[in-house]
Amino acid sequence: MSLKPFCSHKNFRRLDMSHITGSVMQVAAELSWQAFQAINTRLPEGKPFQPVWAPGPLLKSYQRSMPELGFPRTTDSLCPKCAVEIRNDVIAGKRSLDELVHGHPGEIKAHLLEEDGKIIIRKTCPIHGTFEDLLSIDPEFSRIIESRYYGRDYRTSGDAHIHRHGTSSIRYGRGAVLTIDLTNRCNMMCNPCFMDANQVGYVHELSFDDIKKILDDSISFKPRRQMSVQFSGGEPTLSPFFLDACRYAKQLGYYSVQAATNGLRFALEPEFAYAAKEAGLDMAYLQFDGVTNEANQHRHVTNLFDAKLLAIEHLSKAGIDITPVTTVVNGVNNDQVGPILQFLIDNSDRMGAVSFQPVSFTGRDEEISDERRRQQRYTISHLAHELYHWSNGEIDPYRDWYPIGAGSAFTVLADYLRGPHVQFGGLCVSCHPNCGASVYLLVNTRTKAWAPVTKFFNVEQFIRDINLMTDTARHPNLVKLQAALSIVRNFDPKKAPEGFNLIELARLLNRKMGGAFTGGKRPAEGEWKFLWVGGMWFQDLWTYDFRRTEMCVIPYATQEGEISFCAYNTGIGWRQIVEHKHMTATTREWFKKVGRHKIYAGNRPMPLPRVSHTVKLRFGQNGNGNGQSHSASAGNHLSAACGVGCGCSGHLNAESVKVETEN
Repeated sequence: MSLKPFCSHKNFRRLDMSHITGSVMQVAAELSWQAFQAINTRLPEGKPFQPVWAPGPLLKSYQRSMPELGFPRTTDSLCPKCAVEIRNDVIAGKRSLDELVHGHPGEIKAHLLEEDGKIIIRKTCPIHGTFEDLLSIDPEFSRIIESRYYGRDYRTSGDAHIHRHGTSSIRYGRGAVLTIDLTNRCNMMCNPCFMDANQVGYVHELSFDDIKKILDDSISFKPRRQMSVQFSGGEPTLSPFFLDACRYAKQLGYYSVQAATNGLRFALEPEFAYAAKEAGLDMAYLQFDGVTNEANQHRHVTNLFDAKLLAIEHLSKAGIDITPVTTVVNGVNNDQVGPILQFLIDNSDRMGAVSFQPVSFTGRDEEISDERRRQQRYTISHLAHELYHWSNGEIDPYRDWYPIGAGSAFTVLADYLRGPHVQFGGLCVSCHPNCGASVYLLVNTRTKAWAPVTKFFNVEQFIRDINLMTDTARHPNLVKLQAALSIVRNFDPKKAPEGFNLIELARLLNRKMGGAFTGGKRPAEGEWKFLWVGGMWFQDLWTYDFRRTEMCVIPYATQEGEISFCAYNTGIGWRQIVEHKHMTATTREWFKKVGRHKIYAGNRPMPLPRVSHTVKLRFGQNGNGNGQSHSASAGNHLSAACGVGCGCSGHLNAESVKVETEN
């Protein structure tokens, strides 16, 4: 029987000889790795060097400390009632701030327990009684996440002038995103809100001298951090020093300058996006709660999705990266988790990440009722299962999710390869495993094909390989050789998406590590890219755990030093204390001197320019400018307007890229 017809069949050709070659290479790399390690592990370990940015030699895996993990366990927490009373007393002058710095007011023990197929936190205050809340709906998922934690980073050193907040102080790590609130003013009035913007009766706004001092202080101790800096608020673009702050951060050496923004100014003023890019803005951390106007109704602007589309258009044209950030509230917008991820995949040519943030009941929601808190509580485990069902099982909660801190393994390898003379340590996200978890997807920006990276690459074994490479501490060229073998042996070409190969994988990993394999030259983006799908769950008074606080990688930089994100926005309430102490003016005084700024609220649409955008949308995602979402029953309108009186241009299919936004 002739094999010629079979061999010429296009499906056989698509069997892709690269899969066969890749499998052979995988076996060869495995054998080479084992042979190399048979010698390598018998030799004395090399001595790690001390980089100029670090307080000591690079840490080996067994030198990294670990927080207490597992269930049950006991930790230090706060009474939700006592904490508010103590904060108010400090602000009113009835208590000294020294009590927070040197004492333990409001602190109680908390127990993390597995009960009825859930993980809960339970704590009892002798004055206010027992408090209980939900931490996870899937104990097995939580155990897996904790088991994959990589370990803490360095203890901080020479930082007494920065971290002086008692038990709320950050004690470990170099941080990842330094957050600076430029102003507490905002051009929206929405829920949820960490700050309770526009409703506290005063304005707290940094001068440019304040901003410069805060940024100067941030690099004054070790480990000297190569962090991102994120200007926040309120709405940071309302600050008259927003552009100056971006420029100064770049001058100091921050490699990524971000803005946590609602995007409204970028939507209304396309020229402002270009000015921000010129000043050094690299990324917009864009508030993004859903893919229709209806899904954003809780933000009280009825055409808010339309505004987001224009903001994305103007930001991307200016060359600013965009990361949608979604506050997920159970029963409010948790149904948007899957559609938002699809939106990210469809627009992966201009977005590289999404951050889902389960709601933290603080700020405007601190006085929430117990009943509503129970109804609206959403956890990382909810998110993992939400995406499992949305993806029809493609995103596996147990295979694909890792603690955010697991990514610090790549930083460790990159720090080793960069050598001792670089001035800043790499970005190291070594937060507590209960702070968040994430999935990396591989996506083709042209075809939109995607798959979880862990489906075809053994991440868990690769991290173990990194530990072995850095623990034995050989010459950097030998480390690069080992890394190359490890990449090949952990890559399964048969499970990878069609058209994706080892060369692309190596390029993407090198890009993720800042070009550590190519002398610091970061490879350009190609057709394939990694998408980071993160879940970051900030604490509130009911879930508070001081072990998480002391490992925070998102410090708030303030006039009173750097404070853990959760200690600042919730916990004992350092935000209110700092803002009252450094108040710029009462609201009345500010309005009299400066005037009022525009606020978009009241469940009304905001005026938007009539311009085209090129954001890719699926049916039902179209904004139309009047705050009314399309219903599926309206049909798939392919030309002109849809005819139902909504004012849209009618281009609703996924292939359509031009949509008009009306006033």
